[in-house]
Amino acid sequence: MATLYVDRKGTELSTESGLLVLRVPGEQARRVPVALLERVVVHTSVTLHSAVLTALGEAGVPLVLVGGRSQRRMAMLTGPASADVAVRLGQMMRACDAQWCLAWSRRLVARRIRRQRMWLASLERDHPRRRGRNVRRAIEAMERALDASATAPDRAALRGIEGTAARVAFEILAELLPSSLGFRGRNRRPPRDPVNAAISLGATLLHADAVRAAFAHGLDPWIGFYHAPARGRESLACDLVEPWRPALHHWVWRMFAERKLRGEHFRRSESACLLGKAGRRIFWQEWERFAPVHRRGLRRTCRVLAGALREGIELEEPEDLE
Repeated sequence: MATLYVDRKGTELSTESGLLVLRVPGEQARRVPVALLERVVVHTSVTLHSAVLTALGEAGVPLVLVGGRSQRRMAMLTGPASADVAVRLGQMMRACDAQWCLAWSRRLVARRIRRQRMWLASLERDHPRRRGRNVRRAIEAMERALDASATAPDRAALRGIEGTAARVAFEILAELLPSSLGFRGRNRRPPRDPVNAAISLGATLLHADAVRAAFAHGLDPWIGFYHAPARGRESLACDLVEPWRPALHHWVWRMFAERKLRGEHFRRSESACLLGKAGRRIFWQEWERFAPVHRRGLRRTCRVLAGALREGIELEEPEDLE
């Protein structure tokens, strides 16, 4: 199964006999069997026949539309959702259970912090030139945050612990990246430097994968446990991606460290920094090498969560969400 990225302005998408047909003026049409697709990502202005939506929806192939100055997801077609109503009823009941939500939230935050600590430990172990007191202090800060997350009294306290740990990790990231990239920490909507632009685009795709995994297992992406339900936010999807954010950040660091992405791949304006067309081509290719691990993880988490909600049982610790 493959992901189709449509990133050529003026492309026309249509269907014929189970094939997705891509036409660009002046070029020969290309045809892709819908049955071979896992998802379609559109990142430009295209002409889209309504039959394409029907064909993708029937095949359960999500269509993700990415655009805007922040390169955020603007819309998504997910196809038929699971008809297991018992899962959603269980989800709604647990969303009203403060203790269950706190236990879930502690688990998510701990997973994120552990992965940040693992990355820092790998720097200390595998890259002697990057060893130093700052990395050691950062590891110690992660250990303190991990201990604090286990006894946090509520979700507000957990958000403070998580935010502090994230800032420490971003400080180390800023030290490792060339100063010419202008990265000083996380910013978004719109991103203002190349590193944040790459993180934002990756976060858009990661979130879309979480929405799809939730739908596929009968979960409601809008009803979260750590991220409380809020207007315009798929809160459960936000929950699901939380432990995977460190992997995304470290992948972006490697992309710049290995010079697969460089400053010239981005275009800047007074208010935003966006990945250009040549850079996006590299990004799509590398993303498909990186993404299978988190996609499998998201599916497994949703499968375990849906089962627990359906049966009204507690989640086991900690293997079921690793």
